[in-house]
Amino acid sequence: MRRIAIALIAVCACAIAGSASASGWTSSVPFANVVASTPTIGASYPSDATGAPHPGACGPGSFNSNHSESWLAVQPGTENIVGTSKFFFGPWSTFYNFDLGSYTIPNGTPAGDNQVQGYDCVSTRTQAMPPSWTNNTDPNVAWDLEGRVYQTTLPFNAYWTNLHPNSAIDLSYSDDMGRHWVKGNGGNDLEQSPNSSSLQLGHVEDKEWVAVNDDPLSPYRDHVYAMWSVFNNNTTKIRIAVSRDRGQTFSKAVTITAPSQTGPSNTYIYPSVDAAGAVYIAFVSFPLNKNKAPTTIYVSRSTDDGQTFRLFLAAVKNVGVLSATDLPNTIFRDGITESFSASPTYPGHLYLSYEDWDGTQMDVKFTQSTDGGLTWSIPVVVNDAANSSTTDQFQPAVAAGPNGAVAVAFYDRRQACPNDKSVFKGDAGRTNFCIDTSLQPYKDSGTGAAPVGGNVRISQFSWDPDQPQQHVGGIGQYPCAAVEDPCTTDGFIGDYFGLAVSTGNIYALMISTHYPSTVRADEGGPVYYQQQVLATVPRIDFGTGY
Repeated sequence: MRRIAIALIAVCACAIAGSASASGWTSSVPFANVVASTPTIGASYPSDATGAPHPGACGPGSFNSNHSESWLAVQPGTENIVGTSKFFFGPWSTFYNFDLGSYTIPNGTPAGDNQVQGYDCVSTRTQAMPPSWTNNTDPNVAWDLEGRVYQTTLPFNAYWTNLHPNSAIDLSYSDDMGRHWVKGNGGNDLEQSPNSSSLQLGHVEDKEWVAVNDDPLSPYRDHVYAMWSVFNNNTTKIRIAVSRDRGQTFSKAVTITAPSQTGPSNTYIYPSVDAAGAVYIAFVSFPLNKNKAPTTIYVSRSTDDGQTFRLFLAAVKNVGVLSATDLPNTIFRDGITESFSASPTYPGHLYLSYEDWDGTQMDVKFTQSTDGGLTWSIPVVVNDAANSSTTDQFQPAVAAGPNGAVAVAFYDRRQACPNDKSVFKGDAGRTNFCIDTSLQPYKDSGTGAAPVGGNVRISQFSWDPDQPQQHVGGIGQYPCAAVEDPCTTDGFIGDYFGLAVSTGNIYALMISTHYPSTVRADEGGPVYYQQQVLATVPRIDFGTGY
């Protein structure tokens, strides 16, 4: 505990401000970076040499390693933030051993993090599975107007071993900015998989998300919308459940997609609520055979509190997707295709950003609608690097804020890897490899969002996605979705990262392996774990009109 307390002080001190006018970006603005992830104590299931957790083995331990994948949301009318991410447990990152954690960030300043309670053996006071689960995942978070923050959760039992049941969809909420979490819906699942073991596929819940109606004049004010996908062999359907009493109870889950409208496989769900209280959903529909049918992004709207949705309309057709899991020159898997946000300023104004693979490299594109999703603008490329034709820009996030502000952020490989201690030996100087975060601001004055200047860099340091390659106790520390050591494919940096816009700032919660941990590697020196970095970009620096 004493070592962890020292580590907390050391990590929280890593705050850096700058304008990052490095080569590759023609514009710059002042911003600040601070490491938000800190070592904390929680509980989970250690892995054995095969990567399998065992029933009855759950106990307290340290979350002092990788912190992958993230989301964040700003409390309406304030600069208070709650973030969430995966917290990897002990030294078992390579066995994909993680739980869900949250970050308390009052007035934009990180004030600590913790494991989300209600899914582990300590907070549930039992080894029974469930309510204790080997893992919990998929960070997402949204506020209501009374100061309560919500997230849908995916507790599951490791699918690479033989446990029962597979998974569930739950919702938790917090009234103290993410320090303590309570399971909603009376402590009951929104839906639970009927599988007899986690090795059985055929009904698997995943890709859950939450949205809250923050329109103060809406009759559906503070209603909570939980959505998720159910994967069933060759089909994937989207389900919804709604709470009309601030998370205490939820309606019975219903299916809102039909294969006849959208195709057989629908996932990557983003719900959002506009300035008039209408609920929107954007998702990607994948064909069974990628070579014979297009990948399409659909959007639909509900004006009756999520009870019915109009016909699903294609916002973008023929989206270029990777045929493999990983980008060609890396071992980490690519993430979610799109990101979506409805305007809190103008009813019916919608913003959609997505990654588009052209066969050799990835671009980030942007399209919008000003008529509630009936029609969409011609997509435009967001990334403006001179070397965009030979570098990857991927995993976009889009967010809309007060007074017509819109922002798109994305992971960016326009800059060569630096010669830095945090960069793995041999990676220094590599092109289209190390990662930064770029931001493109937009302003919607009522006729649609227009770009404000060009891309700006909001990461102080480029980081190496192949880190950490160090070992602890003989175990590799690289997070591996393939559950193997050494990890040779399907590594994990996260499927998405967080972006939010407040009255005063643009905030991003994103990955970096630049910052050394206090954990000593077998090879000597620190382990360069994936950390969550909070970027703060003042809106005023884009001009008073923004």
